[in-house]
Amino acid sequence: MATLADKPPPGQGWLYEVKWDGYRLAIHVEQGRVKAITRGGYDWTRRFGSIVAEARQLGHASMILDGEAVVLDDRGRSDFGLLQRALGKRPSLHDSGEVLLMAFDLLYLDGRDLRLLPLSERRRLLEPIVAGRTGAIRFSEEVDADGAEFFRVACEHGLEGIIAKRRDKPYHSGRRPEWLKIKCARRDTFAIVGYEASSIPGAIGRLLLAAMKAGDLVYVGGCGTGWSNQESVALRELLNAIPADKPAVALKRKGAFFARPLLVADVEYRAWTQDGKLRHPSFKGVREMEGPSDVFEINRDA
Repeated sequence: MATLADKPPPGQGWLYEVKWDGYRLAIHVEQGRVKAITRGGYDWTRRFGSIVAEARQLGHASMILDGEAVVLDDRGRSDFGLLQRALGKRPSLHDSGEVLLMAFDLLYLDGRDLRLLPLSERRRLLEPIVAGRTGAIRFSEEVDADGAEFFRVACEHGLEGIIAKRRDKPYHSGRRPEWLKIKCARRDTFAIVGYEASSIPGAIGRLLLAAMKAGDLVYVGGCGTGWSNQESVALRELLNAIPADKPAVALKRKGAFFARPLLVADVEYRAWTQDGKLRHPSFKGVREMEGPSDVFEINRDA
């Protein structure tokens, strides 16, 4: 996983890519069988049928692709909200067949573990397998540009940010400094620990959010924008179904409803306040929590 950085790194030896906004997936191919495994280790093969079907056609007996499952908007930008709706049960303008895998790494190929190879060599092996494809699996292209200039242009075009990777490094699990993410606006996932009601009947006024700190959830403020009235009512129904006996964080709020921290909210925000709260947060989506690593960790990602 990439480490958050404030700006592109100086010096040579870095590869730059678009930061895709979706679900991280490892696609395992072995003797015709294909599995789509999430970052949290869950088998989501059935959710990504078009990607799984195309993986069978890549011409190799065994492989592990690393990439991001995305849905692109009409300007070619990945949109997490569109992805959620495409994979959801509710009617949507997008269906699961529009979900793409932007493949950016190759960890295993035809019986050979590639993780100790430098990134440049892994991508040299990956490129002929997926480059030029126009179906459900595509190549996450390297951008040949100065990092600072690429970041500026990416932000001007409304992208979430960029990724910088050391060309000469092997592949390691976990959050490492060899991969950096530089965001145009900060965007992370926070545990939903409750809500405050809206003046609109059945809707939510503010979501109550928490981050991880030293192994515990801590309150980081409320978010009151970013959803439609329909989404707000649906959110309230989801949270009402998982009430908490007591708050998951140290928070006393008159009239608040507290829920078990089983869902995470994808939130865009500008910065942190001096007292550790999110500045100008805006809701972008919600999903089930796969594990503690889904929740932003203070003093790790900041």
